[in-house]
Amino acid sequence: MARRGAAALALALALLAVAPAGVGAQGAAVEDPDDDVQETWSLEPSYARPEPQPEPFSPPPPAGPWAGERGPRPPQPRPPKKATAKPKKAPKREKLAPQTPPPGKNIKRKGVRTKISEKAASDDHGVPLARDAVREGCPPLGLETLKITDFQLHASTSKRYGLGAHRGRLNIQAGINENDFYDGAWCAGRNDLHQWIEVDARRLTKFTGVITQGRNSLWLSDWVTSYKVMVSNDSHTWVTVKNGSADMIFEGNSEKEIPVLNELPVPMVARYIRINPQSWFDNGSICMRMEILGCPLPDPNNYYHRRNEMTTTDDLDFKHHSHKEMRQLMKVVNEMCPNITRIYNIGKSHQGLKLYAVEISDHPGEHEVGEPEFHYIAGAHGNEVLGRELMLLLMQFLCQEYLAGNLRIVRLVEETRIHILPSLNPDGYEKAYEGGSELGGWSLGRWTHDGIDINNNFPDLNTLLWEAEDRQNIPRKVPNHYIAIPEWFLSENATVAVETRAVIAWMEKIPFVLGGNLQGGELVVAYPYDMVRSLWKTQEHTPTPDDHVFRWLAYSYASTHRLMTDARRRVCHTEDFQKEDGTVNGASWHTVAGSLNDFSYLHTNCFELSIYVGCDKYPHESELPEEWENNRESLIVFMEQVHRGIKGLVRDLHGKGIPNAVISVEGVNHDIRTASDGDYWRLLNPGEYVVTAKAEGFTSSTKNCMVGYDMGATQCDFTLSKTNLARIREIMEKFGKQPVSLPARQLKLRGRKRRQRG
Repeated sequence: MARRGAAALALALALLAVAPAGVGAQGAAVEDPDDDVQETWSLEPSYARPEPQPEPFSPPPPAGPWAGERGPRPPQPRPPKKATAKPKKAPKREKLAPQTPPPGKNIKRKGVRTKISEKAASDDHGVPLARDAVREGCPPLGLETLKITDFQLHASTSKRYGLGAHRGRLNIQAGINENDFYDGAWCAGRNDLHQWIEVDARRLTKFTGVITQGRNSLWLSDWVTSYKVMVSNDSHTWVTVKNGSADMIFEGNSEKEIPVLNELPVPMVARYIRINPQSWFDNGSICMRMEILGCPLPDPNNYYHRRNEMTTTDDLDFKHHSHKEMRQLMKVVNEMCPNITRIYNIGKSHQGLKLYAVEISDHPGEHEVGEPEFHYIAGAHGNEVLGRELMLLLMQFLCQEYLAGNLRIVRLVEETRIHILPSLNPDGYEKAYEGGSELGGWSLGRWTHDGIDINNNFPDLNTLLWEAEDRQNIPRKVPNHYIAIPEWFLSENATVAVETRAVIAWMEKIPFVLGGNLQGGELVVAYPYDMVRSLWKTQEHTPTPDDHVFRWLAYSYASTHRLMTDARRRVCHTEDFQKEDGTVNGASWHTVAGSLNDFSYLHTNCFELSIYVGCDKYPHESELPEEWENNRESLIVFMEQVHRGIKGLVRDLHGKGIPNAVISVEGVNHDIRTASDGDYWRLLNPGEYVVTAKAEGFTSSTKNCMVGYDMGATQCDFTLSKTNLARIREIMEKFGKQPVSLPARQLKLRGRKRRQRG
């Protein structure tokens, strides 16, 4: 059954994306003629290759008067021609059927800054492929994603441990305090022509390109401006990539953050690859971060590699989607599962792109009394693409498994109203998509079109609450929940993104109980508060009154992720989150005012967490199947946590639901409120709780509610009776009269008595 649903979805995707046979690109059924189509590269058939025999290695150039200097060099081959900084538009192409990309799927090259000459190399390259071999792109080996371990990176020298070869990874970030164990590049111990950094691929690999960056630093400017590339099969005899008969000099970086790609003129097959800097920034040192592009050759006799290869059995659309392709994929899922899905939008971006969401429920389009609402949000930072693609994979997976009768998924869909918002910042994503998975750097597309970081663009309600608590609610009392948005934030002149306003309206309209916003660049789950309470600190553990619940929610995701709680895992950049099992209090990590998590907790009923799903913000398409396997179980388990705690109805004596009734838990200084139908959900860990329900005009009611360890919220209903004053008002209003003010009536009677005496 599962296979039939998966096959049907794949067929629908193919029919949607591929033009009929014999029809050209102009005949393809597309919705928008200006839509960009991602380029797909095919691999030649894999077959076993004999081990290449490299030519004898020629020693490095002898030290001369120029050694160790950055001045004039001896005559060198002409450097590769530099492309313009403006990305070139790819020619229009027919759409290709969405499918799992082969290992040789190439990087989208719209953001290439420099590119070497396509001049064919001579026969004495040592270990190149044949001249007439089909040129093809290869994915990254995995320096940025950490698939390449620290033990596979070596260097001639390094300034210190924090600038060792293991720090020479593309997009790696330095710590707040530089000159520690976590700095932002590999830096050679000396500045001369004999320095190098190398990668051991641990198997024969067809190397096709190198991507380089300078050192990540707030204070220093260090980068390599040109370099040679060498390959070897034994790490002793090296062959230099040549341009004709001379060693080829590749043009490097002109600043420290923008990645620069150089493709090898002919792919080289070897086990090791070495980068040998030839020149560097005048006022800096030899420092670089890098990624290597290469296709590992098949080796059926190597058990180590076969054991560590990750595969997936899910037949999903593993590719990066443009905004239009995302919309088309949503439509396919909706057509496959029309009874449980609904597509809607919550607004538009600054550039007018719709913020699409998909609802998955057994009654899409309506709130069912007693059924909790859950949401996932991704793409608040446009360049953090992995979360966006995981959301698109998740909606496909839920549809397929529901059709296949997977009891776990059927129960989840029938008992939960799920909302998935894959791309909150589509304008930023389009910028990142232009650059491609490896060439966008660390921040291209992070902000909205008007330069706003959505993640901390929400009103700061923490300060309002804490200031009221410090002055002991004088001159007025501030509630511990549903704190009102300040008037200045609502004004048109406030620096608030249109995407932020759309999300706020969405969260105010739907009574969400639990939510997760997916981000990238780290591997951890962060829970609120995200803002420190002490003004003079940038890092301080700042728990919410529901800290024990947030810790569990964070751990439920991290513990079921394949890597987050792995003690052997290398840290992404500078922080080691293993001491808290892959979770962290946001404020103890770095303070953020006006975060989505804090706003959601203080303004709505929703418990929101930030889920950082990978070290690489924008992984190559070939990594998506493995990333899906890493996160699939966690995504489902986290959704199931919406059914933990207590739930119920607050009604009057006539059985009518009471909206906005306050639900208080003894010992927890944070309340929640009932929805418009009087239903509520309160996330709690297992235990016995004293719960009170109260509403204006009604007498309060208190009862003990027990939360067990089994999945499923405990039913805890309340029936409230109206107060005497409320009943009098109701009777008077029914007969068209207003209640009489008692003090005014007493004064009137006293005046009448005085007149009678006189």
